[in-house]
Amino acid sequence: MWKSTPAGGPERVVALADGVFAIAITLLVLDFSVPRDLDSAAYHAELRDLAPNFGAYVLSLLVLGLFWRDHRRIFGFVERVDGQLITLSLVGLGVAALVPFPTKLISEYGRDPVSVAAYAAAVAALGAAHLALLAVLAGRPWLRGDAAPEEGFLLYGADIAASVVVFALSIPLALAIGPAAMWSWLVLVPVKGLLGRWATRARRRAAVSRTPRD
Repeated sequence: MWKSTPAGGPERVVALADGVFAIAITLLVLDFSVPRDLDSAAYHAELRDLAPNFGAYVLSLLVLGLFWRDHRRIFGFVERVDGQLITLSLVGLGVAALVPFPTKLISEYGRDPVSVAAYAAAVAALGAAHLALLAVLAGRPWLRGDAAPEEGFLLYGADIAASVVVFALSIPLALAIGPAAMWSWLVLVPVKGLLGRWATRARRRAAVSRTPRD
């Protein structure tokens, strides 16, 4: 059985995460290029060919940005880390660093169902790693601060779980119907909007409950 031994504060893990996400986002644009000395027709054709790359870039920028935000939110609860928390964080960062590869697959081979399934699997795995972090923190109160609300854990967990479920379900869907499965990812827009409103209301209730009364 894994023994929880606190190993200092979370500052280094957070700094490492910031660096990994920054590098992963930077890697998304390395394949953007246009050959030199093209005539006008060829130049415009090259730009049209880059359209899938821009679409995949925007999608992965959004995905990585949201998961970076989630990682910082999770570690906002953390006062001390232990070996398992560090390991799970490294697993998640390893998946985040991998995201540029399936991004390239859907930009260059987006009509192949395997490309869509590979991208969905990477995002689902990244979300699962973050869910595991929340689960460890929920069960180890000695690693988190006194101000960490249980309702906050539930709302953040629901938000991340929604991403995991939608992207995981799109894997077999992509293999069955092809790249059209990517449209299923849009389900997350209203879901996350609703969860965001609930989180805002929860923060307001918590702020009111902490306000001293005469």
